[in-house]
Amino acid sequence: MNFDFHTISEPTLLLKAGIAIKQIARMSEKAQKNGVIFRPHFKTHQSAEVAEWFREFGTTKITVSSLAMAEYFAAHNWRDITLAFSVNPRQIKTIDALAKKIKLNLLIENTEVAESLVSHLKSQAGIFIKIDTGYHRTGLPWDASEKVLKLIKIIENCPNLHFKGLLAHSGHSYKSTSKEQILKVYDATVERLTNLKSNIEKSYAKDFILSIGDTPCCSIVEKFAGIDEIRPGNFVFYDVMQYQLNACTTEDIALTMACPVVAKHESRQQIVIHGGAVHLSKDSLLINNKIKHFGLVVPLSDDEGWGEVYKNSYVCSVSQEHGIIQAENELFESTQIGDLVGILPVHSCLAVNLMKSYITCEGTKITIPHL
Repeated sequence: MNFDFHTISEPTLLLKAGIAIKQIARMSEKAQKNGVIFRPHFKTHQSAEVAEWFREFGTTKITVSSLAMAEYFAAHNWRDITLAFSVNPRQIKTIDALAKKIKLNLLIENTEVAESLVSHLKSQAGIFIKIDTGYHRTGLPWDASEKVLKLIKIIENCPNLHFKGLLAHSGHSYKSTSKEQILKVYDATVERLTNLKSNIEKSYAKDFILSIGDTPCCSIVEKFAGIDEIRPGNFVFYDVMQYQLNACTTEDIALTMACPVVAKHESRQQIVIHGGAVHLSKDSLLINNKIKHFGLVVPLSDDEGWGEVYKNSYVCSVSQEHGIIQAENELFESTQIGDLVGILPVHSCLAVNLMKSYITCEGTKITIPHL
C-alpha cells in the first residue's frame, strides 16, 4: 500500500481490498467445505467491481435487497439472482421484464402477492417463502405450516412460478452478546426451519431448499448441518458491529472513513471532524453496555492504510456533517487541525450506501450507483 492522503479533503471511505478478498475466499471455502450453496448478499458492497472478486472464487449466484440492485447486477452479467425483499406488487411489471433476461428468484409471504404474481407475471420465476424464525421483522411464523402450504399450492398451480424453498434471515443474532448466543440463534433457526420442512413434506413431495443469511451466524458457525444455502453479505467488509458481536476482529474490518479534523476542544478533550450522520449513519453501539458510540478511531498511514484501534477513543456524537470524537490523551495531543483521522463504521452497509464510493488503499476509486 502507498496511498497519498494529501489528496483527501472531505470524508472519504477507504477500502483494504486485500482484506475483503481474503474474507470472500474464507466464506466461499467454508460454504464449499459444508456442501452448501454460497449466494452472497451484494447489498453491502453494491459494486460491479467488487462483485468480480467473488467470481474469482466461483460465485455464480447472488442475493440483492432491491429490484434496482437486481437490475444493476443483471446488467453486469449476473444471471442467477435472489431478490431477498418481499415482492412489491407495484413493481411486477419491472420484475417481469427482468425475469425475461435472467434466472430471478422472488420472495413472498402472503396470498395477496402470490395471487398478484399468478395474474400478472408472464415470465418464469423462482419463489421463496419468507419465514420468521425469531427476528419478528416480517415473514410467516415458522410454525404456520398450513399457511405455507397454502402459498405452495398457489405457486404450484401457476406454470410460471417455481417453488424454490424457505428463506429466513436471523437478524436477531445482532442482539447477541456472545458467540454462544449467536450459536443458539443459529441452532434455533435450523431447528425451526427443519421442523417446518418436515411438516410440509407430509403433504408436498417435491424437493425444496432451506436458505439462511446473516453474517454473525455464517461467520461463527463452522458446520451448516440441515441448511442448503447461505446468504451472508456484511462479511465482505465487516464493521464495528460485527467486531462487538465477536464475528470478526478489528483486523478483519476492510473499511474506514477518512475524516478531516476541523476543531479541538481541550476542556472536553474532544476532536471535531467533518464526518457525521450523512457519512457514517446514525447507527450506534454501546461500549461495555454503557457508553454510546458511532464508530471507533484509527490512525491513518500512507504505508498500511490505517493502524490499530485507539482503545479509549470513540465517536461520541454525530449530527448531519459533524462528528465528535471523545479522545484519549495520545490521540488528542498528536492530532492537529487539518489532519485526517480514520473512523471504523458501526455499520458498513449503511456507510457504503451513504457515500456511494470508496477508494482502495492502492488509490483506485470505486463508484457505486444510486440503487
